Amino acid sequence: MSAASPALPPSPLNEDRKVLLARLVDGLDAPSLWWLSGYTAGLAQNLGAPQLAVLPGGGAPAATAPGQRLTVLYGSQTGNARREAEKLAQAAEAAGLGVRLVRTDAYPTRELAGERLLYLVISTQGEGDPPDDAVGFTEFLLGRRAPKLPELKFAVLGLGDTSYADFCGIARKLDARLADLGAQRLAEPAFADLDIDTVAAPWRERALAQARELLKPAAPAAPAAHLATVTPLRPATSAWSHERPFPAEVLANQRISGREFHGTGFRQYRDDGKDVRHLELSLEGSGLAYEPGDALGIRHRNPPALVDAVLEAARLDGNAPVTLGEETLPLLEWLATRRELTRLSRPFLAAHAERSGAASLTQLLDPTQPAGLAALLADHQLVDVLRRWPADWDHQALVAALRPQAQRLYSIASSRKRVGEEAHLTVDVLRYQAHGHDHAGAASAFLAALEEGAQLPVYIEPNERFRVPADASRDIIMVGPGTGVAPFRGFVQERAETGASGRNWLFFGAQHFNTGFLYQVEWQEALQRKELHRLDLAFSRDQPRKVYVQDRLRERSAEVYDWLQGGAHLYVCGAIAMGKDVHAALLDIVAAHNGGDRDAAAEYLTTLQAEGRYARDVY
Repeated sequence: MSAASPALPPSPLNEDRKVLLARLVDGLDAPSLWWLSGYTAGLAQNLGAPQLAVLPGGGAPAATAPGQRLTVLYGSQTGNARREAEKLAQAAEAAGLGVRLVRTDAYPTRELAGERLLYLVISTQGEGDPPDDAVGFTEFLLGRRAPKLPELKFAVLGLGDTSYADFCGIARKLDARLADLGAQRLAEPAFADLDIDTVAAPWRERALAQARELLKPAAPAAPAAHLATVTPLRPATSAWSHERPFPAEVLANQRISGREFHGTGFRQYRDDGKDVRHLELSLEGSGLAYEPGDALGIRHRNPPALVDAVLEAARLDGNAPVTLGEETLPLLEWLATRRELTRLSRPFLAAHAERSGAASLTQLLDPTQPAGLAALLADHQLVDVLRRWPADWDHQALVAALRPQAQRLYSIASSRKRVGEEAHLTVDVLRYQAHGHDHAGAASAFLAALEEGAQLPVYIEPNERFRVPADASRDIIMVGPGTGVAPFRGFVQERAETGASGRNWLFFGAQHFNTGFLYQVEWQEALQRKELHRLDLAFSRDQPRKVYVQDRLRERSAEVYDWLQGGAHLYVCGAIAMGKDVHAALLDIVAAHNGGDRDAAAEYLTTLQAEGRYARDVY
């Protein structure tokens, strides 16, 4: 230590932990060490240490009273709310404000009564539900334990999807609840559809101006400095991102449904309408890194047949140039790459009702009759509306009225420790008949048509809530019917490659054993190698009585409960409806072993979620 170096306080670590820490930081560069310091400081906050603020100019964090800081709280299902919260926190930091960024499931709710300035950024999952990482916070805030908040000032930014009838439902509910508890709104809540930035950017500017006025930063705004957060910002490890995806090469695109295994190999069995694909993509040279549980974001082109059908139904010329903002493209290209064609929105339907003069469509938009709109949104694509209620659209107006194209997320079905610089996906290709015409899922049909050697724009969407246990000796229970099994393929690979000693138990379901048993041979080999220790299967259409994964869970009730009592982690991945059915089964299982007290069973599962031992990735 040089003479100019400050004396360090006595270390609270014993010698074993000092050795472990030294091994951890060995070889890290300066940016990584800065990031790690923020991460560990954030963990200390969550354990009750003094709250941290950001000092301008990159100085060390200092203890800050609640009245002198901004807390940015976020709940995110697909990463959009997290990104918006990060933008706000970074802007506040650069303005010289004390700020902390906290994911809702990491927020100590006991601190809410002491907050003075809180900005909440939250997405809505499905029909008005909170994202999985905000379930506990939502239940607390809406429950009887929530404190009165007369000294709190707050603002809410909701992210949602107007293809759902209850648009930004959870954001509206939490905004109203905070006001009911006596908190003061700094501004009316803002609700963003898929074109997030048009709403979020002006909201962020207003929110930052209000925070600066209330907190009066002691120093002038400085370039972005080190930000200590409970859920830290990820260090930039690649030039590729959500805004600038990497062109990944398609190495393989194989159909894995509709085949039967006969010992020596597969043969085509029968087509039951399911087309599930296994894709292998090269990330070589990208610098992109992922962990099992993360998702891969993709940018797709809408299928040519769908684009042509929309142009025909709208009676418009695809070659006509359309200028929006600073961009001029042929209408066909706008529809193929820039606009949503399979997901409707209420604003578009309202505009179409006005242009078409259709009384029946106007009636469906009546806010007092939400069931009609919900059914329309669930059952119609854009082309169905154009065909059912013809209207006169011009090229420019149609592009302006349609929603921006949303990027799609797919759970990564591999571990880098096994596949190297690749990412694997499991994709259910949506095809169906409706209103007398063939229909397809835009992104899944695009992926199914990719040939080997093609390039696919991709980025990594981290999912810190959905990770294998840090303690490799913990058992895990995985519930993943259909393509919900994708992340668990990565989990099993990861645990095998790292030599985890904990047991792995998979519940998988599909309609038919012969055509829907995804990765059948891999699971059988994993059982033989003791990489997978238990496998329970539910094929719903192979017998008169339909059997689902939740039924198998109930049948294994005692063993499931014993595993949970022994410290096992539980993971659920798949459709929202399935997730609710599985949760109901888990309530039954826990209640059956605690004397029938369902309130206590619900609290038990909530505790597992808070401990990170019950994680869901539902969509």
